[in-house]
Amino acid sequence: MRFKLKMNPPTATAQQKGERICGGYIRHYKKKNVAQAEAILRDALLPYVPAEPIEGEPISLWVCWMFPYPKSAKKHQPGSSRAKITRPDGDNLNKMLKDVMTDMGFWKDDALIYAELVQKVYNDEPGIMIDYCTRRLDLFGNEWWDCDD
Repeated sequence: MRFKLKMNPPTATAQQKGERICGGYIRHYKKKNVAQAEAILRDALLPYVPAEPIEGEPISLWVCWMFPYPKSAKKHQPGSSRAKITRPDGDNLNKMLKDVMTDMGFWKDDALIYAELVQKVYNDEPGIMIDYCTRRLDLFGNEWWDCDD
């Protein structure tokens, strides 16, 4: 399944948790900006939720986070992308996305994801491109990105 969420990607990540001490114990909680980012992702993903979650099969996942060019960016070719090598970290962005997709029923458990590629780029058309599919494992993963579903 391949689709693009046309939006400015959220920059809050699952790693941004708050802590407070209550009754001598440390309590962890979701910060407001993380909860808002999750809500934005849920709204954008809603039209793509499958009828049944994937269960018991390996999943390969490719996600491209496309951020708008900053105002300070030098001239670029329209329609081109440039690697984004600044924060937030791609693995932290993807962790929140996978958690939201798991909660929404795309797959039964994100432990099913055996192959994952995360990219962060600047692009004139911001959004999040997501491609996931089930594949039988071969010894070298040769079919990794042969997703035609």
